[in-house]
Amino acid sequence: MQFAHPDEARQFLAAHPDIEAFELFILDANGVPRGKLLHRDELLAVYESGRPLPSTILGLTMHGEDVENSGLVWEVGDIDCRAYPLAGSLVCLPWRRMPTAAVQVCMHPSEGLPATVADPRHVLVKVIDALKADGFHPVMACELEFYLLDQQRDAQGRPQPALDGDGGRPRSTQVYGLRELEQIEPFLADLYAACKEQGIPARTAISEYAPGQVEITLEHGDALEAMDQAVRYKRLVKGVANRHGMQACFMAKPFDHLAGTGMHMHVSLADGEGRNLFASADPAGTPLLRLAVGGMLASLLDSLLLFCPNANSYRRFQANSYAPLAPTWGVDNRTVSLRVPGGPANTRHIEHRICGADANPYLAAAAILAGIHRGIREELDPGAPVEGNGYAQAKEFLPTDWLTSLRALEASSWARETLGEDFLGVYLAVKRAEYRQFMAEVGEQDWRWYLTQA
Repeated sequence: MQFAHPDEARQFLAAHPDIEAFELFILDANGVPRGKLLHRDELLAVYESGRPLPSTILGLTMHGEDVENSGLVWEVGDIDCRAYPLAGSLVCLPWRRMPTAAVQVCMHPSEGLPATVADPRHVLVKVIDALKADGFHPVMACELEFYLLDQQRDAQGRPQPALDGDGGRPRSTQVYGLRELEQIEPFLADLYAACKEQGIPARTAISEYAPGQVEITLEHGDALEAMDQAVRYKRLVKGVANRHGMQACFMAKPFDHLAGTGMHMHVSLADGEGRNLFASADPAGTPLLRLAVGGMLASLLDSLLLFCPNANSYRRFQANSYAPLAPTWGVDNRTVSLRVPGGPANTRHIEHRICGADANPYLAAAAILAGIHRGIREELDPGAPVEGNGYAQAKEFLPTDWLTSLRALEASSWARETLGEDFLGVYLAVKRAEYRQFMAEVGEQDWRWYLTQA
């Protein structure tokens, strides 16, 4: 675990005398950043001796409620656990009206107990270390789709796309439309500037398959660093959008009639000198790449809750929607779950297309890499790649409901061994609590379907 040296704080304070407030945040299993707002005078102590955070901070539901059987509440008296800053995470937040910076922290391996076991970043570090011990260095990149929404709801109280730069409301789908990007140019300009200031390698912007839907790709690199960047990028997008009077939405399926939002994960393995072990003139990659695909396919059901963690996540799975439906793979084929993109031999990699944009990047990456490691160790053959329409050729399908995925992860001995019994104990307790609460809520859809008919 690479915690930051106190000199990083000293240098930042000297270079930014105007910054008075510091957001200290840690990412919980749901991908929700939680923490505290510190005064300037408190920052250096965090670097020197850590910051106590309650054990319950990593065992909360999406709504921020304690989960009593998580093992992080009454049994341990909501004990303080010490978290330390991550190297390179201290950055300015240029969209804030009050001069503010942020620093990401992670639980200390020993001083952070018992909450350390529930820290999703630790789960990813464990999986990466296991791969590196066998000589494999994972390289990843993240593509995150999101909607830009109006902060005001429509007359029926529903979310709606944000206004264009010309004051109109986008209504039609113009995938790859350049005018659509031009209409949000002020937002994109500030977003790219903020990414540059924070050292986040934002690249291509694309207008996606629905009004107000955007995707910006991030550059590939070391897997842990890439997921750190994805976490901070999501916070940055939301902050810049808010400054422009909009809401950035990473919900997997915010509209029933429009495209869902995904988080495509690009992955390859390198050797100790950085050479791509998937590189091949064969479009299907090396034998090692195919073993990696085999492992991901074999682990897909066990991992699905980490890729699609919420009830809404499963509304994204619809035929002919470019969202995955089956445990399939193919070469340069967007109708499958695992795609090997075309391009020069040295760029050969796998695009994992299953995750919703609502997934926690650390946990999604951990499950992907653990699946790859499984495929290599067990020499799992993925079978022939799908050619043509993968939707039409699917022989088995992914679950389309939350409970089935929850039970699959709960029953998985592979996941317990790979991700950790203690982590899964907390994570599953949180998800079971959320499932019960979600299913107990009676709302508009129930009334519309059953109020007069039952």
